[in-house]
Amino acid sequence: MSAHRETRSRDHLSKTIAVGLLVVVVFTALAFGTVEPWSVFVFEVLVASLLSLWFIKAIADKRITLSIPQIAWPIVALTGVGLAQSVAFSDATGRWISLSKNVGYTRAAVTVLIFLLISFLIAANFFSSRGRLSALAHFLVIYGLGMALFGLVQHFSWNGSFYWLRPTEVTTPFGPFANHNHFAGYMELLIPIPIALIITRAVRTEWRLLFGFAAIVMGIAAVMSLSRGGIISIAAGMLFLVVSSLRLLRRRRRTAGKGTLLPLASQFAVVIAIVAVISAGIIWIGADPVINRVTQGQPSAGDSPKETFYSSRGWVWRDTLTMIQANPLLGVGLGAYETAFSIYTRSDGSLKVPQAHNDYLQVVADCGVVGGVIALWFLVLLFRAVGRGTKSSDPLQAGLALGSGAGVFALLVHSLFDFNLQLPSNALLFLLLSAVVAQIGAAVVTQEKSAARSVKRNSLELEAETVSSASFARGAQ
Repeated sequence: MSAHRETRSRDHLSKTIAVGLLVVVVFTALAFGTVEPWSVFVFEVLVASLLSLWFIKAIADKRITLSIPQIAWPIVALTGVGLAQSVAFSDATGRWISLSKNVGYTRAAVTVLIFLLISFLIAANFFSSRGRLSALAHFLVIYGLGMALFGLVQHFSWNGSFYWLRPTEVTTPFGPFANHNHFAGYMELLIPIPIALIITRAVRTEWRLLFGFAAIVMGIAAVMSLSRGGIISIAAGMLFLVVSSLRLLRRRRRTAGKGTLLPLASQFAVVIAIVAVISAGIIWIGADPVINRVTQGQPSAGDSPKETFYSSRGWVWRDTLTMIQANPLLGVGLGAYETAFSIYTRSDGSLKVPQAHNDYLQVVADCGVVGGVIALWFLVLLFRAVGRGTKSSDPLQAGLALGSGAGVFALLVHSLFDFNLQLPSNALLFLLLSAVVAQIGAAVVTQEKSAARSVKRNSLELEAETVSSASFARGAQ
């Protein structure tokens, strides 16, 4: 009886850690993306608390069980680069020397990265069972729907204050985010998940209508945020979803799992219907702001001058390239971009530029060619895991791998124009989906190896039986 009670206690602890991580995901988004010192502190305290619970669980289990997906190693490597950049010492003249242009900022950025890495490992270890994955899938869809509804309601009742209580002077807020591009980036990660789960038939019929509705509302909210990068990225995510599901369907037709996916015509019908309803919803709400934003670069026609690429991002990218050329190997320091930009910019320095508005340029500027190689390593492992995960015979695993893959692909497209991955909230959700994909991909590889060993064993047994029969026949003669 005591042993049974201990087992139940450990199960409750495991569930608490999993639920706690989802609480952290929600908090980081609602706390304005976790860009202010107080919210970063709370985020780190929450993750540290979950890590403490994990240690307590290990003590209760009397063993440490730790699964480290391959995709975690690039994050570890990037953390190592940041730690090296954080080292500072003084020379004979008393001048401080380090690899970073701003050691304080680098140390703060590395600290956040370490807690993101811990969150990734928690996700990989506590969202691996099918039951947890099912609960996570439903949570992400309902959570995305709730975030989208909140964003739309606040947008149409905007009174100059976040949550109608906290005044702000930001010009392009949406939902809890000060930058509409970051809200769109958050939605991009979530929109493909309900669609993929419908395509793979991972949810019961009565849930499909709700999942489709959630995808529609999230799509409308993302487009109404007037993020051009978001609109492009959502389209890219949908294209990834269609192409990947088409390849998956062709593969399944050559196996015994033909019936696990919707027919091709039905897949296209689902995607087209959702896109059509999103478009109808935008037209009903009012399409003029969207059209003006896409065609003129302004939220409304007005008298504002037309926004050009050079006036918005081109000059920042130009000066970022200068920064990279001056610090090619290890960069200017993780988190030290703003300090370094003031050194290398050709502008008068009157504008603060804390990000490159391109996550790929940013990682090379911050961590040099070494950081760029690490980022490429991460992406190769990520999409290899997506490809493996979609091969799963389990509709839930295949759907989550497909939807998460489309979501991270959409955000990576958006990273060409913005800096979503510089926000702890968006980076955390991105890493949560990456951890899920990594574990699903690893499970599929394990299943394939097990199946291959089984086939080989059966083949050897058959061969042994054949040899034995032949020997018996010769003995009878």
